[in-house]
Amino acid sequence: MTSSVNFSIISAEIFLLVALCVIMIVDLFQRDKERKLTFLLTQLSLVSLFVMGAQDLGLERQVGYSEHWIKDQFSTVLKLAIYLGTFVALLYARPFIRERNLMRGEYYLLTLFSVLGMMIMVSANSLLVVYLGLELLSLSLYALVALQRDSNIASESAVKYFVMGGLASGFLLYGISLVYGMTGTIIISEIASYLSANQANLMIQFGLVFIVVGIAFKFGAAPFHMWLPDIYHGSPSSITAYISSVPKIAAFGMAFRILESSFGEADIHWTPMIMICAMLSIVLGNIVALVQTNLKRMLSYSAIAHIGYFLLGLSIGNDEAYSASMFYIIVYALMTIAGFGIIIFMSSENKDYQQISDLRGMGRFHPWYALMFTLIMVSMAGIPPFIGFWPKLEIFRLLIADGQVLAAVVAIAFSVIGLVYYLKVVKEMFFVDCEDSPKVSNSRSLKIALSINCMLLLVFGLMPDSIYQYCISAFASLN
Repeated sequence: MTSSVNFSIISAEIFLLVALCVIMIVDLFQRDKERKLTFLLTQLSLVSLFVMGAQDLGLERQVGYSEHWIKDQFSTVLKLAIYLGTFVALLYARPFIRERNLMRGEYYLLTLFSVLGMMIMVSANSLLVVYLGLELLSLSLYALVALQRDSNIASESAVKYFVMGGLASGFLLYGISLVYGMTGTIIISEIASYLSANQANLMIQFGLVFIVVGIAFKFGAAPFHMWLPDIYHGSPSSITAYISSVPKIAAFGMAFRILESSFGEADIHWTPMIMICAMLSIVLGNIVALVQTNLKRMLSYSAIAHIGYFLLGLSIGNDEAYSASMFYIIVYALMTIAGFGIIIFMSSENKDYQQISDLRGMGRFHPWYALMFTLIMVSMAGIPPFIGFWPKLEIFRLLIADGQVLAAVVAIAFSVIGLVYYLKVVKEMFFVDCEDSPKVSNSRSLKIALSINCMLLLVFGLMPDSIYQYCISAFASLN
């Protein structure tokens, strides 16, 4: 169904925009310094969006607004993951920001604006709308990182993020302009039609290089990863938990819309570039993570490696591989929110405990939470039966089926190397003596949320199809 004015296909975005206006006005007149009502309205908005999105599962594909907007199973599944990830990230954030002069309405409002940007990115059917959603997301995240005004390292991280994010956006926009100059359109389906009738000439290939570089920058894939460890390390931990996880889901939606939906006919030109970025990310991320002593920096280099595994699926270039990549990025978001949730749990009294050595004594004095962190580490390492094992296994299987045996062998080898730094964290918690009990958060809601999040890594690992089938159906509906 094609319609130029169809409000039903943007009902979720309209709802969120209205909710943002209401929350902004409510927050303006609030005298409660803890912003309880703002927090509750924010979470209620996310729950409402999730319920609305769940009702859209299985609906037919709809295109509107002169083909600039699309609503399909693919965008619906990604949006559901975005709502859920944001909800959990805000649960973790509340006790953290209460102690750090960050308990302001702007925290929640900027988070919701970033969610709106992500929703636009995954439902865009034109390169212009993709770019608008990306910039709305990026500007919200820049402001979030800078929200801790009394922290020099947070301000420095915000400036670095802004500069590198602006550079990535510039690459992407320049590539889009070159493609528009040659094809005469910014509509994704029309670009695909042009390329099916005409070969990608040198100018389109040149534009595609800039687009791939821009996407790699946004993911933090090597060799365009230089900003990511500093940003993750310098940002407040609650914000790092959010920006390291949920926006990656939207970035996958953007990458698929641009690369496959637009340039699927020219995949011979972009899949080798994605493969190079993937292998470099896997090698560099795992090797550098081995020597890290700071937990946040270790997780940041681990993130670079995970992005490499995820990009391997994109480089294969078929629906089965895209489903595996989608599965991987959703599972990665679930794991990394939990990983940074432990750092939030270990942060109290205006002090962040970020060194791996700060975890000593956890196994003795806080055995349950040491066990929870162990679940996160082994899931990230890809050990069965945890959920982190299954998407990685699927990527390796598809690489071998595609004839890329050498890439699969290298990826598997470095996955084993990655096991070393994950188990190093477990060793510090359980096998290094410590007489003093590590300080942890007293927040009951944080303890419950963290326990549920970590246990889900095992539960979903025992029934991985509960997530994977939605990813498969999302791509099946596109055909």
